[in-house]
Amino acid sequence: MIAPDDKVLVAVSGGKDSLGLWFALTELGYEADGLYLDLGISAGEYSSHSKQFAQQLAERIQRTLHIVSVSEEMGKPVPELAFASKRETCSACGAVKRYLFNRFALENGYTVIATGHNLDDEAATLMGNVLRWQLGYLARQAPVLPAKNGLAKRIKPFIRFTEKQVALFTILNRIPYIEQECPFSEGAASLFYKDLLNKIEERSPGTKWAFYSQFVEQIQPLLDEKFPEPELRPCIRCGTPTTAEICSVCRMKERANRLVARLNSEVNS
Repeated sequence: MIAPDDKVLVAVSGGKDSLGLWFALTELGYEADGLYLDLGISAGEYSSHSKQFAQQLAERIQRTLHIVSVSEEMGKPVPELAFASKRETCSACGAVKRYLFNRFALENGYTVIATGHNLDDEAATLMGNVLRWQLGYLARQAPVLPAKNGLAKRIKPFIRFTEKQVALFTILNRIPYIEQECPFSEGAASLFYKDLLNKIEERSPGTKWAFYSQFVEQIQPLLDEKFPEPELRPCIRCGTPTTAEICSVCRMKERANRLVARLNSEVNS
């Protein structure tokens, strides 16, 4: 996943998975820095609390933690962007995070973006994609996505470990993390799929790993051949690789700006 000359950027959220990954990589000798995106989620002071945990670990392991404000970069925090663009908050959040992580990595010389996705995350995502036969998404669900066409390499080093194992790892290494779930994750399909998979795992231990690993080893390569990566071109607004003329994040920003302009016009009139 990581070559000796790679410069690693860890996507840090303040949760157990990303902080555990950052700690593990530094313990293994990798000079990995972190990037925390302040999403602007004020409910329960979620963003401010999660940022504090990221800062604590950065001080402990003596590594750089970059902090980027979504409000400053995008003009609005994630909840407002989602509302204005009429997207589910989790969907808008994911698009913004991928966009900003990739842009920051490329602009600052990082060659690899590492995320803390664990086995439970990947198996739940796989289940959701299989139930809907989202073949395009399935073709790109791999633990390593190589760099290409303006996209930095992305890796998921924790895909062999369950959520409980990662939690135990952080506790044993005395890594404080935010235990509060994102306020917008309530009712998310991924949590429902995780619960189902946990019940199956209870009856048949090893099912989660078999489900995910066999897909990656046997099915995903076939999908790669049948559903090659769509042709990418630079977004005419920001230059980010996209399949459309304007990338989804720029479209989101434009919808939000139009809504603000309309509301201001109505107030003034």
